This record gives sequence, structure tokens and C-alpha cells, in this order.
Amino acid sequence: MAKKRGVSTKKGKFNLQKLKVTIAKVLLYFILVSIFWVVAYRFINPPITLLMIMKNIERKSDGKDFKTEKHWVDFKEIPNNMKRAAIAGEDQKFMHHEGFDIAAIGKAYSANKADSTKMKGGSTISQQTAKNVFLWPGRSWIRKAFEAYFTMLIEIFWSKERILEVYLNVIEMGDGIYGAEAAAQSYYGKSCRDLTRSQAAMIAACFPNPIRWTPVHPTKFIRHRHFLIMKNIKRMGPIKFNQ
Repeated sequence: MAKKRGVSTKKGKFNLQKLKVTIAKVLLYFILVSIFWVVAYRFINPPITLLMIMKNIERKSDGKDFKTEKHWVDFKEIPNNMKRAAIAGEDQKFMHHEGFDIAAIGKAYSANKADSTKMKGGSTISQQTAKNVFLWPGRSWIRKAFEAYFTMLIEIFWSKERILEVYLNVIEMGDGIYGAEAAAQSYYGKSCRDLTRSQAAMIAACFPNPIRWTPVHPTKFIRHRHFLIMKNIKRMGPIKFNQ
């Protein structure tokens, strides 16, 4: 009986060691693949995102046709009106932080703790880009952990200009509408290159929930957000980009 216990213990140690090695290999492969993925998207425009796929699955289950309106516009062709409106509305410290706005995250946490019925976000443009491009929608802690990881990677391997370029080309801006160009054409019948400052600010005002809100029929809340964004644009002044 003693020998059997010894064999069992030895076998258990062997399996535990094998499990540790397997986990280490999986983590290593994940890190290598994720870094390759992020570096590749520094030069290659994301053709589609998981959010777009999931939204189309939802549309199909509701008996609707597939819809993915998106038209990629290079960074230098996106007007400063749209770039500044996005930063003024979503992340005024974007050009200076390294992916996270700790103060904004702290305020959001306190606000959500005080009133959990109205969730307030503290995500930066970098965090939103990481989520939109590499992850699935949701609010779980696991997804948040992956979001933080990919945020660090894009801040390391991408420029601020590239982050903003991808953000303004993949962000959801309506039902089946993605990116500034598709939004401008859908809501104003023009290219995003021709958007006025006010129109760009109105589109940015709807970023938090583009399915609920629309620039063409702004609610009182959206009109107030539009006013604040216009005010912030003036306060920020010109933004110096490398491109």
C-alpha cells in the first residue's frame, strides 16, 4: 500500500509540473501572437472587428439584413475638426497620457459606486480603440484585463496618430455604421473631410451610445454635450500631430 501511495504522489507531481509547463507555453504563445497582431495593425488597417461581426449576427437573428457601412479614411485626410471633436468629447488628455487617465477612472468608479443604475465610463481613446479592435463587447473584469493589456501594447507599438486614426475608422456610430466617413455620409450626406466643426462635434456627442442617440435628431442631453465639446475644442486650441 505504501508503494502505491508513493507512485500516486509521484504521478501527481508529474502532472502538476506538466500543467505548469502547458500554462507557460499557452501564455507565451498568447503574448507572441498578440504582439504580432498589434504590430501588424500598425501597418494594416483592420478589415473587420468582432463587434461588427456580433452586431450582424444580432441583426440576422432579428430578421434584418447584414449591414456594415464603413469607409476607411487615412489620418491625414481626416479633418482636424473631427480629430479635435473626438478628443474634446472623449479624452482631453489623449495626447499626453500613456493609455490610461487615472483621474477619470477614479471619478467613474466613485460615480458608479454611488449610483450603479447609471454606469459612467472612464475609458480613454486608447482603451476604446483596444476594445473595439481586439476584443468583444461587454463589462466583465476579464475583458477589462485584456483591454488594459492591449491598451499597453498599442501605446507601445503605435503612435498617437495611428491610435486616433484607427479609432475614428472603426468606432460604432450608428446601426451598422462604423467610422467618421460612414457617419458623415449617413447623417449629413457629405464626406467627413467636409464636416464643419459643429457637425463633427455633434457626431462626437453621440459616441457614448450611437444606437440610442443620433446627430440628426439630438436630444436635450446631446445638445448639451455638443455645447460642451464645442467649448472644449476652443479651450484646447490647436493640437500638434506628427502627420
